Amino acid sequence: MKKKVLVVDDEADIVELISYNLRKEGYEVSAAHDGTGALVQAGKKPDLIILDVMMPAPDGFEVCRRLKTDPATSSIPVIFLTARSTEIDEVVGLEIGADDFMQKPISPRKLIARVRTIFRRQESPGDQTDHELLRAGRLHINRATFTVTIGEKEVFFPRKEFEILSLLVTNKGRVFSREMLLNQIWGSDVVVVDRTVDVHIRRIREKLGDEAQALETVKGVGYRFRDSCPTTK
Repeated sequence: MKKKVLVVDDEADIVELISYNLRKEGYEVSAAHDGTGALVQAGKKPDLIILDVMMPAPDGFEVCRRLKTDPATSSIPVIFLTARSTEIDEVVGLEIGADDFMQKPISPRKLIARVRTIFRRQESPGDQTDHELLRAGRLHINRATFTVTIGEKEVFFPRKEFEILSLLVTNKGRVFSREMLLNQIWGSDVVVVDRTVDVHIRRIREKLGDEAQALETVKGVGYRFRDSCPTTK
């Protein structure tokens, strides 16, 4: 079955260029030209969304926020396109749950490579995803449903935060450097800054509450999840 890709940009020529190249690769493509249209089309559950940042309200960041906080669309991968190249924009985009961030002008070849990487990662999640249900103290992670429960409370984690937490909990006691996390979660052919990992770890800790004590920073090396999670009364 063909993978479905939604392309969103307010510049018609960019939508046409990207759509043409995606269709050449065998993907089914739909399009929208503003944030409102993007939200409507996303309701049809595409397999991937390529989303411009600078669009008529709501902009790409706001569209992504809404998608990632809606359980019906939170698992759809998002690649941001932007004409701006500041690190803060990239961090913000990845922080709210985007899977990748590409600067315009877009190279169709590079974009197709990023799309393939995301789909390949979905189809071959790797050795660390063998166990669907993970437990660490009061923390329960269900890989099959992409849900995290702390005690009796379900806590929402955007896809990247979920994948980082799952990887660390699966490999309790093992230290992962920022580079290792970037390669494992984003892929070695996707260029993102080291600070991206720190931002995601900070947000994970905020959501874990008392359980965040188990997520340790190993100074000068990286991060690990302790073998035993602290017991909270």
